[in-house]
Order: sequence, then structure tokens, then C-alpha cells
Amino acid sequence: MTHTLSVAEVRELVGAVVDPEIPVLTIADLGILRSVERDADGRIVVTITPTYSGCPAMDVIAADIRGSLDSHGIADAVVRTVLAPAWTTDWMTEAGKQKLTDYGIAPPGQRRPLGGPVLLEISPRCPQCGSGWTRMVSRFGSTACKSIYSCQDCLEPFDHFKAI
Repeated sequence: MTHTLSVAEVRELVGAVVDPEIPVLTIADLGILRSVERDADGRIVVTITPTYSGCPAMDVIAADIRGSLDSHGIADAVVRTVLAPAWTTDWMTEAGKQKLTDYGIAPPGQRRPLGGPVLLEISPRCPQCGSGWTRMVSRFGSTACKSIYSCQDCLEPFDHFKAI
């Protein structure tokens, strides 16, 4: 089926789908939108990668992608989920990291390079007051990709998106 939207326009449309767990982020911000292509039959194929293999939000995200495409007259699209290469926080956009901060979630820091030196882990800055005097309260937060910290200056708890 031929669609009036270009692949770039479809990518922009699909990229605007929000993450159901962190609704200020789009799937483009998160970097889980891997590709949008047209197959040999002219059908749109959207490829996404979960933040981790057991992410419960992927079914909702796939349904939201289909819903967005359906509402623009693209009913025959295929949404594929691929696990390799594995998602990394390096794929998050800088705008997405800023949106996390503005939402009250400390964004991920830099990942340690494989085979590189073991780096000293510095606590994330508080997204409320900017203090670096924070401590981990729990390694796991509301989702597996976040941990819970507390600011020692303003005493506010906050989520930290883990660097993966």
C-alpha cells in the first residue's frame, strides 16, 4: 500500500510517541526508536529496542505506535522489536536528558567503557536544587532502569535513570 507520508515524516510521527513510564520522554528521546523503513511491498516497518529485555512498557509502546500510524491512515505497518544490539543510555538524546532533569529525574551519567579503567562513581546531582551531595536510597526504583536517591541538602528524594 502506498502512503502519502515520506519515511522521514513517519519517523517524526512515530518518534513523538511518549514513553508510558516516563511521559515527558518520547521514544525518540529515549533512543529506543531504531529505524523506520518501507519494505519491498511499500509497507512501513518500525523497529524498536527495549531499554532492557523484560521491559513491560514495550507492548504499550508498540500499540501506541500502531495507533499513531492508524490515525494517519497507515493501517498495515509492522512494528518489530529487536534486542541486539542492546539498548544503551548513550542512545538517549541530550534533549531527553534535559527533559528528565526538568521532570525531577536525574539523567544517566557517562557509561564506563568496556575493558577500560574502573571509574569512581559519582552520585548524580539533585534535579531539584542541583546539589552533588546525594546518596542512594535504593538500587531499584519504580522501574528497573531507575534507582532512588535522596538529596542531603534539600532533603528531597528523586529518581536517577541508570547508565546502561
